[in-house]
Amino acid sequence: MTEISIIVPTYNEEENIKPFLERTEKVLDKIGKSYEIIFALDPSLDNSENIILEEIKRNKNIKLLKFSRQFGQPAATMAGISNCKGSYCVIIDVDLQDPPEIIENLYNKIISGYEVVYAKRKSRKGETFLKKLISSIAYYLINKFSDIQIPRDTGDYRIFSRRIINHLVKLNEGHGFLRGLVAFVGFNQSFVEYDREKRFAGKGKYNKFFGSLKIGFNGLIGFSSKPLFFMSVSGFLIALFGFLLGFWYVVQKITDVNLTPGLTTTVILISFFAGIQLLGLGLLGEYVGRIYDEVKQRPKYILDKKINFDDEK
Repeated sequence: MTEISIIVPTYNEEENIKPFLERTEKVLDKIGKSYEIIFALDPSLDNSENIILEEIKRNKNIKLLKFSRQFGQPAATMAGISNCKGSYCVIIDVDLQDPPEIIENLYNKIISGYEVVYAKRKSRKGETFLKKLISSIAYYLINKFSDIQIPRDTGDYRIFSRRIINHLVKLNEGHGFLRGLVAFVGFNQSFVEYDREKRFAGKGKYNKFFGSLKIGFNGLIGFSSKPLFFMSVSGFLIALFGFLLGFWYVVQKITDVNLTPGLTTTVILISFFAGIQLLGLGLLGEYVGRIYDEVKQRPKYILDKKINFDDEK
């Protein structure tokens, strides 16, 4: 049986594939265990697929999953997990921001008695202050309001055991927020610290302003109903405020004393209440939309090709 499976979600990464493999193979050869490297490829506009196919000819431990269309990184990651054969599975990006050399530390840590070992960032080179701030806010919101705790300063870069793999593939969720899913599964977990590097080549695929916030919002909505509870509480408080305000107007009418400004107050109150209503509708819509996606029971991904697998098609 294969000891280590490396899952590599890939999209338009032609400049990074060969340097990634060169460094990763050195680490795996040093560990000295059987391995497979699975590229989970969204159909790319560059030469990524052909480069991977050429590397497969060179090294039979390299495999390729190509999707019928672009399903996104979460679906690609889950596809790799579902198709891997290893006793342990490593998730890593191909852009070399997460150094492959850390895989050895992750492996040595997990075989000492853990089910999950995640890579925790000590520093993050090449990222703007705004991106770090948004990421920090996203982690804070998830850990404050969700039913699970996701370690701060971590991404998908981690290693987990076959026990975790088996549980993950049973979770039939369309929005594959891996960090949340692994935290939900639980078991004995630890971490290894590292310094995150700049991207080796090319441009990142995440929106620099909203990418981290979107991930955080996905984690919050997917693992907690507390935002709905807080909206209910807010609705009650606003209704109470409206009742008290109405009572105050009645008192003014009876006493013939007018202490409340006219049009300006009305406009401000209407705008405030309208904003709260739209916020509540948007939040409710996120939950309803997620339910709608889940009840359709559509597959998380559709494969076009499986190259170098036992059940290759």
